[in-house]
Amino acid sequence: MKFSQVSVLLVGLFSAVVMAQVEQVIKVGHLLDVRTGNYQRNKAILVEQGRISAVVDAKDAPAHLPLIDLSSHYVLPGLIDMHVHLTSDPQKHGYRGLVETPTREAIFGVSAASATLKAGFTTVRNLGAAGYADVSLRDAIEEGEIQGPRMRVAAHTICITGGHCDNNLLPHIYNARSAGVANGPDQVRAKVRENIKYGADVIKFAATGGVLSKNTDVNASQYNFEEMKALIDEAHDRGRIVAAHAHGLQGIKRAIKAGVDSIEHGSFIDDEAIQLAKQHGTYLVMDLYVSDFILSEGEKAGILPESLVKEKKVGLLQRQNFQKAVKAGVKMAYGTDAGVYTHGLNGRQFAYMVQWGMTPLQAIQAATVNAGTLLNWKNEQGQQNVGVLEVGAFADLVAVSVDPLVQIKALEQPAVVIKSGQQVL
Repeated sequence: MKFSQVSVLLVGLFSAVVMAQVEQVIKVGHLLDVRTGNYQRNKAILVEQGRISAVVDAKDAPAHLPLIDLSSHYVLPGLIDMHVHLTSDPQKHGYRGLVETPTREAIFGVSAASATLKAGFTTVRNLGAAGYADVSLRDAIEEGEIQGPRMRVAAHTICITGGHCDNNLLPHIYNARSAGVANGPDQVRAKVRENIKYGADVIKFAATGGVLSKNTDVNASQYNFEEMKALIDEAHDRGRIVAAHAHGLQGIKRAIKAGVDSIEHGSFIDDEAIQLAKQHGTYLVMDLYVSDFILSEGEKAGILPESLVKEKKVGLLQRQNFQKAVKAGVKMAYGTDAGVYTHGLNGRQFAYMVQWGMTPLQAIQAATVNAGTLLNWKNEQGQQNVGVLEVGAFADLVAVSVDPLVQIKALEQPAVVIKSGQQVL
C-alpha cells in the first residue's frame, strides 16, 4: 500500500472515531463568523460533551444522530451580558431592598436566570450580590439543578465606607454596612482574598459614586490610586479580572491607570480618558438601555428621588460619550445592568448601541467575541470558552429568523436558544 493510501486510510479512521464521539448535530443555514462578520452557509455544528467538536458542511454531517435543524435561521454564538445582577429584584430598589435576605435573593435569582437564558444570553458576568447569593446560583446552574446562563460571579462589591454599594439607607444607630466595605491597601487586598475564598470568579469594586446609592456623588472618586492598585494587583495575582464601577471622570482615569480590565458605566468619560483606555487596552462596558427604565419606571420600583435626579444628569451624557468612544475605537463589551431593570430584556440594548454609533456587527461583537475575550475564560487547550462558534468552545448558540446585521432588533426575541448543544428555547 502506498504512503498516500495509508494517509487517506488514517485520516478516514480518525474522522470515523471523531464522528463516533459526536452526540448532537446542529444544522445551520447562515452561520455568523463574529470575528469577520461573514456568514458561512449550510454548515453543521457537531457537539461532543457540550462543546463544539467540529464545524463541517451540512452534507457531511452524520445522519444517525439527534438533530436540531436551523437551516432556515441566522445563527450566532450565545450572547454574553458582562454586567448583570441576577439576584436583584428590579421592583425592590431603595428602602424596599432592606427586607431582602441573601437567601431570598438567591431564590429570586432562579427565575431571573431562566429569563436571561431564554433571552439568548447563555453567559453572564454577575457584578455584585449580597451573601454570596450569586455563588450559590452559579453552582446550582452548573450542577444542573436549575436552568440559567453560565455565570462568572463577583460576590461582594468592594467599596469604601459610605460609598456606592455600602448600606447608606439606615441611620448610624444601626451600624449597618455592606460586607464588601474595605478601606486602605491592606483591607482591599484582604477583601479580594475573602471574595475569592468563597467563590468569586471575578472582582468588582466601586471607583466612584453611583446613581442608585444614597448620599453619593455620582461624579466623585472613591478609593485613591494606591488602594485601587493594591486591589487590582491582588486580583490579577490570583488570576481574576477586575471591573470598576465608575461614572465619574477622575475615578475612571485612576482605575485605568491602576490597571483595571473594564470600566462599567463610564458616564463622564472625556476624550483624554478615552485615549487612556485605548492606550491601556481597557474595555468600556456602558449600559445604554437602563436609563430609560430608571426614568420611566424607577419611581414605581422604589428608586430614590435623589437617584432619579442623578440619572437625569448622566443618562444622555453617557450615550453621547459612548458615541465618542465608538468613534475613537475603544474596546467595548456588552453590559446592561440587568437587575436594575427587568431580567430577560437584555437584548433591548442592541438597538441603543446601534442608534448611538455602532454598526450592528460591532454591537454583536460586543456581546460575543469581545465579551468572551474580556472574560478571559478558556478551556484546558487555551481556547476561548464563550463568545465564538469554534472548536473547543461551549456549544452555545442563538438563532433568529431574520438577518441581525440588517435588523438588530431581531436579537430582542431569539427564535431558538441552545446551551451546551441542548435547546432551551
